[in-house]
Parts: sequence; C-alpha cells; structure tokens
Amino acid sequence: MAKQHSHPHTSSFSTMWIHLQKKQKLVLILVAFLSISTVIVLLMRASSSSSSCFDRIVDRRDKVTRSSSSSSSSSSSSPSSSPLSFMKSKLVLLVSHELSLSGGPLLLMELAFLLRGVGADVVWITFQKPPGAEEVVYSLENKMLDRGVQVFSAKGQKAIDTALKADLVVLNTAVAGKWLDAVLKDDVPRVLPKVLWWIHEMRGHYFKLDFVKHLPYVAGAMIDSHTTAEYWKNRTKERLGIKMPDTFVVHLGNSKDLMEVAENSVAKRVLREHVREALGVRNDDLLFAIINSVSRGKGQDLFLRSFHESLQIIKEKKHQVPPMHAVVVGSDMSAQTKFETELRNFVIEKKIQDRVHFINKTLTVAPYLASIDVLVQNSQTRGECFGRITIEAMAFQLPVLGTAAGGTMEIVVNETTGLLHPVGKDGVIPLARNIVKLATHVERRLTMGKKGYGRVKERFLEYHMAERIAFVLKEVLKKAKNHT
Repeated sequence: MAKQHSHPHTSSFSTMWIHLQKKQKLVLILVAFLSISTVIVLLMRASSSSSSCFDRIVDRRDKVTRSSSSSSSSSSSSPSSSPLSFMKSKLVLLVSHELSLSGGPLLLMELAFLLRGVGADVVWITFQKPPGAEEVVYSLENKMLDRGVQVFSAKGQKAIDTALKADLVVLNTAVAGKWLDAVLKDDVPRVLPKVLWWIHEMRGHYFKLDFVKHLPYVAGAMIDSHTTAEYWKNRTKERLGIKMPDTFVVHLGNSKDLMEVAENSVAKRVLREHVREALGVRNDDLLFAIINSVSRGKGQDLFLRSFHESLQIIKEKKHQVPPMHAVVVGSDMSAQTKFETELRNFVIEKKIQDRVHFINKTLTVAPYLASIDVLVQNSQTRGECFGRITIEAMAFQLPVLGTAAGGTMEIVVNETTGLLHPVGKDGVIPLARNIVKLATHVERRLTMGKKGYGRVKERFLEYHMAERIAFVLKEVLKKAKNHT
C-alpha cells in the first residue's frame, strides 16, 4: 500500500497512543484496538511525518429467521455457548477474491476467527493479489496465522485437495467465482454442492456470467441485506437468465471488542479528547462525520455540499449553535484521485477549510466514533449493501443521517434512530436541513442516539450475527450431506 500522508489538521496518532498508554485504566482500549472484528493492521512508518493507518470494515446484515434478540453480547465467545459450536473439527475452506483492507475480505476474516474460536479447521486462499499491496497482504496473512487460520496458495494441487476434502467452501464476493474454473476445472461439480456463496456487491458490473455462472448450483447464497438479495434475484433472472440458489439474508453485528469501548464512558472521553485535540476542534464543537473510502459512490461530494448549505441556513436563520465541522474519514491523497481533488477544491472554493477535516483511511473507527456527534451515511444509487459503520455508530449512541436506499433502510428507523434523505442531488437540501435539525435540537440528537444503541443491543451484536450465520451453515451442511 502506498504511504499515506496526514491531513494538515491531523497530528500523528502515535502521539495519541503514547497518551493513551499512560492511562492505566484504559488497557481495554488497547485490547479493543487489536480486536478480531476490526482486524486492525497498524501500518506505521518509522518516520514521524507518517500517520498510523487505522482501517475499517464495512457492511453486513440479518437473516431470514429472527434470532432471539434477548441474547447479550456477553453470551459468549466460549465454544460451549457459541451458536457455531457445531462447527468444531469441521474443515472449512474460505476463498477470497483478494486480501485487502476492503469490506469483503475483512468480513471473511472475521468469519474465519469466529470459526477458529469454536475449534473449526480453517483454510484461507486468496485468488488474486493486487500489485503493490505486499505490506497489507503480509500483515493480514500473519494476523490469520496467529489465530490458527492456515493460509494456502489459491492455485495448485493443495488448493484442489482442500476443496475436495472440506466440509464447507465459502466463496466471498461475486468475483471469487472465477476461482472455480481457473483452479478446480474438472472438479467443479464435486465441490459446488458444499459451496456457500457470500455476496456483498450491489454494483452492476459484478453481474457477469463468467463470475456467477455456477451460482444456481451451489448449496446456498448468503447476502447482507434484503434489498441486495432482491436485487440479485431480479438481476440474475432478467440480465443473465439464471436462477439464484437458496438465499439467506444475514444482517451483521458489532464485535464484543467494539461494544466494550462503546460502553466504556472513560474510554470514550479520553478518545474524544485526543482525537479532537488532534483535529484542532473544541470539545463543544459539533462534528458531522462520513466514514467510508472516498469515492463518488459513497457521496462525500454531496455531503460536503449539504454541509455548506447547512452553514448557510444557520447563518440566514440566525440559529445559535456551536461551531460545526465536517469530518471525512477515508481519504487517500497518495492515490491522487480526481474525485478527492474535487472534494478539496470545493472546500477551498467555499472557504470552509477551517470547518472540514480529511482523515486517512483507517481500520480503527472507534476513536472517530467516540469523538463525533453525528454519523452521515451518504452512499448513492442503490445505497449500501448493509453499511456496518451504521451499526457501529449506533453502538456509540450516535444518530445517523442516511440515504433512503439499500441496507441503511433496514438499520435506521427514520425519525427514531436517525433521519433519512433521498439519494442524488435531490438529497442535498434535505440532508442540509437534517443537519440543521440535529445541530439545533440537542435533546433530539441525544434521544435518537440512545434509541439507536437500544436497537443495536436488540439485534446487531456479534452473538446475533453468529446465530444467523449458524442457521445458514447448518442448512448448507445438511444439503451437502444429502447430496453426498
């Protein structure tokens, strides 16, 4: 991965770590920052000019049957009480199209660790490795090896033998389908009956017959939201003339480690103080943040336009509110993208440089969730497949301003845990007005945050997710056994 450069407002987070380590009561934070579910990779450079790269996971969702929501996050990681305990000693092959800091691979890694936690034998293979990502691949592979996940080459006899012996094969994302013919070749029909295909994509360019021609013949598909599942069902039938297999909708859940930080008031206060100090904002300032990789599909441009409009509304109506700031987490100036340049030029053009802060891509979202006041989920077109950052923000008792599209509508209860606005340019003014609503009504903001936290505790915890995935795995194993 290319070396990332700090935003001018952002001092090195290594300084923040030194301060945190001096707080003996906050050992919890250090543990949480090494959490399994966020798979933190500290891509630190030795030079003082570089910033730590904290990166995150994105997205996941619910399941067909509604699991008992009374289970708490403390109900456990021990194999005896885990919903996945029946996977003990099972051989599971996980096939990822790539190994990177993007949502799909990191979600599959999380599943790998959940299965290892109950004693399953887990093998990971990566079908394609993008050039220039050696540092990331090395770090993530070592993270898996440390947890007992075996890492094999995607090609060769060892991969074929493992696929044939495995009790379960999980293909991650539509692109992973290319691995079947490229590697298994004549053995594809023997493996398909025990394949679970985990799909996270909403974008049209993934609908290629070369990727998904085997989809109708696998044991099942697991998709992160009902909206995405319906989209795949219709699109495969209309565009490709193929039928989806048995499809399970699995909503994601927050890890226990993230929940521990979210529920620790001392940890949150310290993180808030240090991040705000690094950004150069005061404790009483209002921070609205969008936390996604910077791209047009995630809507950072429309968010900044809305933020600028909200400042104009407040000025015109003479509202008395604390200074407001927009935080864009997911920046990468080293990539030199035209879109990111557009964002920064807009900020300069509107003279709001002192109000907008760009933060490098990061795996670790906890510091930012502890330091902001409102999360903006502004994904465009069909929206997010799920939007895991949404449930992570709700765990930190933050209200969510989201687009009325995709999985966000299955998470955010409009007017209760947040406010929804349309996608596209039509959403710019409604989002601006929603920003003003939450900026001018402190009690409403806090109440929405509390209700969002309650919704997370009801249905978006790691245990809930494990129950939903367990249901799917049992069905797939049953089908595989019957086929044999």
